[in-house]
Formats: sequence, structure tokens, C-alpha cells
Amino acid sequence: MANPLGAFRHANLGGHIAMLAFSALVAGSFSLGSMAAPFVDPAALTTLRFVFAAILVGTAALATTGFKRSALAAPWRYLVLGGLLAVYFVLMFEGLKTAAPVSTAAVFTLTPLLAAGFGWLVLRQITTPRMALALSIGAAGAAWVIFRADWQALMGFHIGRGEMIYFWGCVSHALYTPMVRKLNKGESALVFSFWTMVAGTIILALWAWPAILATDWVGLPPIVWITLAYVAIASSAITFVLMQYASLRLPSAKVMAYTYLTPSWVILWEIALGRGVPPLGVLAGIAMTILALYLLLEE
Repeated sequence: MANPLGAFRHANLGGHIAMLAFSALVAGSFSLGSMAAPFVDPAALTTLRFVFAAILVGTAALATTGFKRSALAAPWRYLVLGGLLAVYFVLMFEGLKTAAPVSTAAVFTLTPLLAAGFGWLVLRQITTPRMALALSIGAAGAAWVIFRADWQALMGFHIGRGEMIYFWGCVSHALYTPMVRKLNKGESALVFSFWTMVAGTIILALWAWPAILATDWVGLPPIVWITLAYVAIASSAITFVLMQYASLRLPSAKVMAYTYLTPSWVILWEIALGRGVPPLGVLAGIAMTILALYLLLEE
């Protein structure tokens, strides 16, 4: 019988650990984000998120690797990556206004399938038959969760507006993964993440400036500031670095395979926050995504 730890022995252990932490941290942003989304403009919130995350990562980079002028060679690279991340995060919060956290987390699990396609287009990374099977199982499990274990809704393709909005954000996120490896010229994960977030901040500030000025920041409820602190530190600064680190060590499809754990983490977050559990039928889809993760990681 195959050893479930085999994948870790035959690939870069650090990359796998990074993505395991990534999936747990990202999950929290779904639950907290759904609580904060109704009170603030998504683009305005994401702009502040990028600012705080850039300060944190920049400070860490300055204290460790430092900054070299060579990192600013071809600065358009950071605009591309920062733009892709900006699109993802804005559409995430926009989708969370109407979609349930577990459903949006299930949409997020479609990114490995998308990343495999972009991995071939950008890097010519090959998807093996085993990986294709795993991606198909994961996509089917995600669809079952997205349609809330409702067979009639699945057959009629009655997908919510929030889930559809977030799907396009996931397309942007999936393209980001192979583009990191394509555009990185040897910069450390910290430095590369910092300049990516700086570029994303500039793009978002230009786009969201009217919303930023119109927002009554002082009058926002505490949940918005709690969410902002979490997403800036845990699911921005830390996960950006984790994603950069893993993307330089693992194929795009395997990097994004860890997103299959996100719905499971979200369920735990929802229970911890006292927001209940999803219907039992949804758990079948969750089980399929976990099976897909195992198939993708096992050599």
C-alpha cells in the first residue's frame, strides 16, 4: 500500500510545508471576510490590506536578505503579478458579500485545475494522467459543494452570483502561480513578494481612490478591523511569501493542490466562530477534494 507520506519524501519538503500552512491561513480569510464584506468596499479594503502586508514583508526583507538594485530589473514583472493578485482579492471580497464561506472555499479548489492549464501554457509543465484524474475528482467535489449538495441545482447549473464573481478571481490566482516562476530572476521570496505587493498597492490605489476617500474608516465596525489585521498579516504577508517559496520549488498544479484542504479548514473556522456547520451532503464533496489532494501529492 502506498505510503501517504511518500509525496513529501520525493519532493521538496519545504514547499509542501509552506502550502499546508498556506491553506490553513487562507481559510480564515473566507470566514472573517464574509463577516466584514457587507460593511466596506472590497477594493478599498484590499488596498489597505496590500499596504499593511507590504510594510510587514518589506521590514522582514530589510532585516534578512536586504534589497538589491537588481531586483528592480524589469519592474513590469511586479505590475503583472500585483495586478493578478489585486483582481483576485477584490473579487474574493465582492463574492463573499452573497456567497457562503464554504461555497467560496470550494470555488477556490478549482484553481489547481486552472493552474495546471496555465502551467502548460506558461511553463509547458505536463499534467500526467494521474494528475488529470486527481484534478477531475477535485473539481467534481468542488462542484458538489458549490451547488450545496443539491442535485437539481447542479443539473440546472444554478450557481450563485457570489460564487461566479469569485470564480474569475480564482482564474487570476491560478495564472499568478506559474507566472511567479516565469518572471522570477533569482530574487528571494521576501523581496519578490514585497515588490509584488507594492505594485499591487499602486494599481489598487489608482482604481479604488474614490472608494477609499468615501469610506468612513472611523465608523467601521470592529469586525472590519479584525479582518483587515488578519488578512494583512496572516493571509497576505505570510501567505504571499509561502506561495512565492512553494512556487519556486513545486510544479504549479501541486502548489495549488493544497487549496483542496481549504474547505475543510473553513468548516473548522466556521465551527470555531459559532457559525454552524454545512449540510452533511456537502461533506461528500469535501471528501472528494481531500482524495484529490492525496492523488496529486503521492508520487
